[in-house]
Amino acid sequence: MTIAPDTPRLDSTKPIGPQLVNALRRRIIHNDWKPGQRLSESEVASDYDVSRQPIREAFIKLREDGLIEVRPQRGSFVRKISSANVLDARFVREAIEADIVRIVANAPDDDVIRDLEELVAAQKRAADSKVEEFMAIDDRFHHRLALAAGHVHAWETVESTKSQLDRVRHLSSQHFPRANVIAQHIGIVDAIKAGSPDQAEANMRQHLRGLIRDLPTIKETFADFFE
Repeated sequence: MTIAPDTPRLDSTKPIGPQLVNALRRRIIHNDWKPGQRLSESEVASDYDVSRQPIREAFIKLREDGLIEVRPQRGSFVRKISSANVLDARFVREAIEADIVRIVANAPDDDVIRDLEELVAAQKRAADSKVEEFMAIDDRFHHRLALAAGHVHAWETVESTKSQLDRVRHLSSQHFPRANVIAQHIGIVDAIKAGSPDQAEANMRQHLRGLIRDLPTIKETFADFFE
């Protein structure tokens, strides 16, 4: 259980707790720590050069997020992916983002469209890069839509529920064509440019439902990752 060489260290000038939670969440979402793997508070504390107390608090938060489970007398382990939680998170995300994209398409803004097109172009450039980079741009695309709609807090709600979903997205981005995601984003932007809320919503729903179509194959390919 080690920290990847390119993992940023904690910033001592900022609160340590939130940084730890985000760093450990990334380790799980990116599969650096595999489902079923035992996590040692002392080893993680040593890796991040902190005491065990903030690690213990981070583990509590990750347990609340469904990423870690505590087995009595045995310790803390990376929890396997719950298909039910993944589908629930996708449902919430679709409900929120379908309304967000309708708002944006009802009043197309040139600056917003330019930003979205630049993010699509960045995704094209990152199509063969590390999955973490590709996913980060994907999140920026959806966050920009929420910002344009005036519903940043709604995106924060999405982010707070999508840890399990992100684990599957990571697996999907590693092993399924990223060109499909890029094409779907282009379709969303085109509908916004055309000022078509109905088409923009339909394209967004189709985009977010892609995971439902891929999930059976992902579960078959990575059977050990799922409950």
